[in-house]
Amino acid sequence: MALLYGDPAPTFSAEGLSNPRYVFDTAAGRYLLLAFVKAGPAVAAAVAAIHRQRAAFNDVHASAFVVVIGKDKGRKSRQDSLPGLRFLFDEDGAVADLYEARDAGRWFLIDPALHVMAAVDPDQAGALIDRIPSLPSPAEHGGFPATAPVLVTPRIFEPAFCERLIALYREIGGEPSGFMREVDGVTTLMMNDQHKRRSDVIVEDDLLQKQVVARLTRRLLPQIEKVFNFKPTRIERYLVARYDAGTGGFFRPHRDNTTKGTAHRRFAVSINLNADYDGGDLRFPEFGSRTYRPPPGGACVFSCSILHEATPVTRGERFAFLPFLYDEAAAKIRAENLKYLDPALTA
Repeated sequence: MALLYGDPAPTFSAEGLSNPRYVFDTAAGRYLLLAFVKAGPAVAAAVAAIHRQRAAFNDVHASAFVVVIGKDKGRKSRQDSLPGLRFLFDEDGAVADLYEARDAGRWFLIDPALHVMAAVDPDQAGALIDRIPSLPSPAEHGGFPATAPVLVTPRIFEPAFCERLIALYREIGGEPSGFMREVDGVTTLMMNDQHKRRSDVIVEDDLLQKQVVARLTRRLLPQIEKVFNFKPTRIERYLVARYDAGTGGFFRPHRDNTTKGTAHRRFAVSINLNADYDGGDLRFPEFGSRTYRPPPGGACVFSCSILHEATPVTRGERFAFLPFLYDEAAAKIRAENLKYLDPALTA
């Protein structure tokens, strides 16, 4: 079925020049120009067309992607032009098929929330590109300042309990934190300090875990039920995290349930434990540039499907308690998908 105005843009990953698995939907939060062109002279023509409004493609207002369909003989000579212009390679045409663009090529304008604004044939690409500089700011692409569908609520952990969790982190000392990625069908822990810089401590003390659950049950879960009409019954991981200015601690835009081993996750919870730092806020690129920062002991709760990031800490250190919540139906999914989890993660 052809993509129409307002339809969600299909998500995909494709090989780029510097990233062997560029996940397209992590570019949300700005206008995205997606040009499907067959390998050959059409590639240079597409780049030339984009350059007519090159200043608009700055990775803040907009970004352009040239998706080369088929075997690209000129690939070794290609170079991304950053910010704003990247090449992706679709040798088997699988990505083009998602957009019904394999045969004639097709150009798409995608809004910051990843919905189709326009789809045109190559001969209309110039007019489409000329629209982009005059589009409203990405944060107001819908005609109003966007806000993320998140719950921000204070007083989940009392000050003394926040201090106790910070003291536990300092006593044990954190280990560098990775992120989950699916490699050949297996959910694997990856380490890349260009994507994430954070250190974690796992709370293993049974009594302390029960004290965490008691507070979440009494103070947070009723609000989640009210706001999201969802009743969590399970918690994944008791984790105290530290982002610090010394390393510029951050976590680039990502989603928390994109692998088989994490597909059961329903809601992420970020409970700040302190306030004496700068930066380190939560941002949800699909819903504007606004950032969110609960007070110490307060929580930010959001769907694991939403693209989110932790912005760099620029002063001091941020401590946070970061569990995932799910229910009994999701627990069955988790049990069924254990076979896709790297055995090293369950050892």
